[in-house]
Amino acid sequence: MTGRHRRNRPQDATAPIDNSQPHETDGPQFAQPQPSEDPTRFVVKHAPDGTAYREIDALARAHELKPLAFPAARGGTEPVLTLEDIYGRTGTDIVRGITHAGQIVFHSVGDTGNTRSTESQNLVTDKLVSDFSESYKKDVPYFMLHLGDVIYSFGEAKYYYDQFYDPYRDYPAPIISLAGNHDGMVAPGVTVPTLQAFLENFCATRFEVTPDAGGLDRTAQIQPGVYYTFEAPFVRILVLYSNTLEDPGVISSENGSFPELSDVQLDFLEAALKRVKSEKYDGALIIAHHHPIYTAGSQHGWSPSMQAQIDKICGDVDVWPHAVLSGHAHNYQRFTRKLKTMQIPYLIAGGGGHALAKLRKKGALPLRVPDVIEGDPSSGDGVTLESYDDLHYGYLRIVAWSNILRIEYHPANDGREAKTPDDYVTVDLKTRKLIHYVAHK
Repeated sequence: MTGRHRRNRPQDATAPIDNSQPHETDGPQFAQPQPSEDPTRFVVKHAPDGTAYREIDALARAHELKPLAFPAARGGTEPVLTLEDIYGRTGTDIVRGITHAGQIVFHSVGDTGNTRSTESQNLVTDKLVSDFSESYKKDVPYFMLHLGDVIYSFGEAKYYYDQFYDPYRDYPAPIISLAGNHDGMVAPGVTVPTLQAFLENFCATRFEVTPDAGGLDRTAQIQPGVYYTFEAPFVRILVLYSNTLEDPGVISSENGSFPELSDVQLDFLEAALKRVKSEKYDGALIIAHHHPIYTAGSQHGWSPSMQAQIDKICGDVDVWPHAVLSGHAHNYQRFTRKLKTMQIPYLIAGGGGHALAKLRKKGALPLRVPDVIEGDPSSGDGVTLESYDDLHYGYLRIVAWSNILRIEYHPANDGREAKTPDDYVTVDLKTRKLIHYVAHK
């Protein structure tokens, strides 16, 4: 529902307000002090990318397109960021309140940046903000996990105002993110290092307002890097960076196939899972990366090598996630993976505002679900497509308790007054089985 507030945008603005250097604040800042109207136009006109994409496609056809090296995260083998950290001085009280309430709620969505219109992203952000109006305080979200592709097409700093800060100017909570392929891609002929703007706006070393915010108040996030463990009451999220290729996702050197990359993320994942085991952590464990392991779409493929590497570490340590989140495909898809005695939901939430993608090419019949896409879940291991939405933008609302993880899909076109999810899945954390949800009071 656009146009719900008046935004304080200078009518004659031709570029974001020019703050030449980041300026430090005394703590994190999120939404503007007063809500304001949805943006109706971009301040910086997006340049055509057709020539760049033709060059990239030619490199891909010649097998000359490679992943790009990225800096190691701060904080050792397993960098850790906590909910308490990102709330600053109020963090201790926030965590205490969530623990006392017995549940945490948060949002997740990816593929948000739009290069052509403000409308679709406004639709999603308005719906997200509506979730902060609840009858019970415990139902209010405490953060958002962005699933990558914050900025299109090449993560340029000059588009951060239009594609991130301005659309989320009324979102009153912290936003953490993983990096998508477009956040790290570099256009041919451009000398800006990969991920530079993402690192400046999401991996700062202190709470500061960057020049890219264009005069808005939201501070840069203080993530230790593009891979890290995020800890909050009742949930722990292991964030991976699946690099810059359109397909597949890449998280390591793959035994020398990509010599420009290290195996630092494999070391991170192993260390994080070993700590889960040694601490006997019994909350919800989520793995998140931009490229999906499975997809039923015609545009993006699977990432089998990435899956094999993650599976091997999970199997060796004997710790598996309760759910896996990704973006990249510009729609919503939910799979159930049956593995041994476990049922693990794999969800794609890539409908955050950028160019919806249909699962079937024009003229092809739509998919009917459930649809087994791998193996035979009825008699052994297998993967089933359970639900999808390739017609609407939308996002995930996720709720975790001490014993249950519930993931809901909400299409944005339902509007602010609709609180009923169009799809959902609930996981029993102890049995690792999908269960029927019974509301917690």
